Amino acid sequence: MDTREQNYADFISTVSHELRTPLTSIRGFSQTMLQSWDKIDDESKKKFLKIIEEQSNRLINLVENMLSVTKLQSSKDNFVYKETNIKPLLEQTISIVKNQYKTHNFDLDVHKNIPPVFTDRDKFQQVMTNLIENAAKYSDENSTVYITVTPSDNPHHISIKVTDTGIGIDEKDYEKIFTKFSRIDNPLTRKVQGSGLGLYITKNIVEKMDGTISVCSKDNKTTFEVVLPVGNMEDYARAKCSQ
Repeated sequence: MDTREQNYADFISTVSHELRTPLTSIRGFSQTMLQSWDKIDDESKKKFLKIIEEQSNRLINLVENMLSVTKLQSSKDNFVYKETNIKPLLEQTISIVKNQYKTHNFDLDVHKNIPPVFTDRDKFQQVMTNLIENAAKYSDENSTVYITVTPSDNPHHISIKVTDTGIGIDEKDYEKIFTKFSRIDNPLTRKVQGSGLGLYITKNIVEKMDGTISVCSKDNKTTFEVVLPVGNMEDYARAKCSQ
């Protein structure tokens, strides 16, 4: 079996496993409720329905991630660039994530001199949702996720950092976490469900927007940094023409 065939076989195996787990839960709890409805108390019914809802959302997220991967690997995933003030976009993203992680705090600090970014709004929001959601997912309840936006050391770029105080990431895993279907093994990640596609998708989107993404973790404080170019339509057209 050549490398391409092996990668495809691994892809099918991983996806099949990821689909089977939530589907088994949905079927099991649905069958239990249908067969024993009158014998189950209301509290248990609510618990079972909550599990069905959570597993359904897990399936939706998996399918959306699979579609994103497919688009990223094709030429059909077109980016629509516009000048964007990212502060309100980040505020909106935080509001969405906060609704899911109600016990977490989110601290947004945007430098006053940050100019508009010439980017694809939807793709930018997808990137930030993945990073902020991950920060909440892999940190303790009642902890704070910090989002800071500052000028970058790289001229004509900005730096967006998302920091959490979770369990941390070993330096040897820095590159691994951005690969497809990769999940690091520690007590917290074993409790948290995931497909191992979020950071792979995030890295690909950032690089397609001519940016970079990196991670640094020390003393249980983990920071993901996205560096994006700042410019306008004229700058964008000039850059494309020079390629």
